[in-house]
Amino acid sequence: MPEPAYPISINDRPDWQFELKQAYTQPEELLRALKLDPALFSDDIKARKLFAMRVPRPFVAQMKVQDSNDPLLRQVLPLHNEFDSAPGYSTDPLQEQQGPVNGLLHKYKSRVLLILQGGCAVNCRYCFRRHFPYDELTFSKRQLTETLEYIRQHPEINEVILSGGDPLMANDNRLKDLINEFELLPQLTRLRIHSRLPVVIPSRLTHKLKEVLSNSRLRSVLVLHANHANEISPELAEALDDWHHAGIHLLNQSVLLSGVNDNLAALIELSEKLFSARVMPYYLHQLDKVEGASHFAVSDEKAQALWQKMTHELPGFLVPRLVREEAGELSKTAIMPDGTNTLKEEKL
Repeated sequence: MPEPAYPISINDRPDWQFELKQAYTQPEELLRALKLDPALFSDDIKARKLFAMRVPRPFVAQMKVQDSNDPLLRQVLPLHNEFDSAPGYSTDPLQEQQGPVNGLLHKYKSRVLLILQGGCAVNCRYCFRRHFPYDELTFSKRQLTETLEYIRQHPEINEVILSGGDPLMANDNRLKDLINEFELLPQLTRLRIHSRLPVVIPSRLTHKLKEVLSNSRLRSVLVLHANHANEISPELAEALDDWHHAGIHLLNQSVLLSGVNDNLAALIELSEKLFSARVMPYYLHQLDKVEGASHFAVSDEKAQALWQKMTHELPGFLVPRLVREEAGELSKTAIMPDGTNTLKEEKL
């Protein structure tokens, strides 16, 4: 693994915002850090113009040096395959770029999803929102007022999901203020945060944010996005253990990706390592058909075969639900190979 340019002790790391600023944004620099020759990737590097590259150094520290097929590198390095067009792939596969309030999505009866931040700490090449018009998204005091009023007018809503981008790109003070506003709505009982940021920068799991969430009257759930066991660094595992003991529920959702985790050994290791870090494996998603990511696709037949084999190797609570999200549906679509292909799973 490359030598980190900063201390890695959980008590001695730089602020997460500093680490964010140090992220690699040029493919050539990332490749050189991994002792790979950029000249061998000249066709791939051109894909950066389709979708900007950003990779934090703590995440790079988990990659294997001189391995162009490293499963973490494959998720973030621009590839020439992104120029390929594939039938059924679009820039808005879930048809969510229009909401009732700017940045607010209400597709599921009891939950609303708030796109709080337009940026991410890492740009995953398979991201289903890689074409989302984040530059048109604002979340001002006016948007907050509109959001709160929308929730009041829909008493069936009992949960707010913070998404993005990545909601943890917002600083702790802003998140605290937002949570305080949600706590004033008696109909709300849960707050959920979907974030990949702690996986790529573990120091984002700050003591202050942990205290805000653990002291809130809302039940707090942090849903991580890790696709491979190598993403669970010792620093991340230590921080997650701390959050778990503070009473914050920890789940993980992953995406089945060709060349990353589409084999039984990788999926088993991911579930085991997540559980060791106090995180419950929850969803294994089939790829959303976003333009530029078709090379990551795994067939349903292979996905189902892998899932079935996982049930033979793991206890049931470590087997994530195999699902697909479809535009316009009221919940996720389960595609487990046990006769439940047409069943709907709770939106999470």
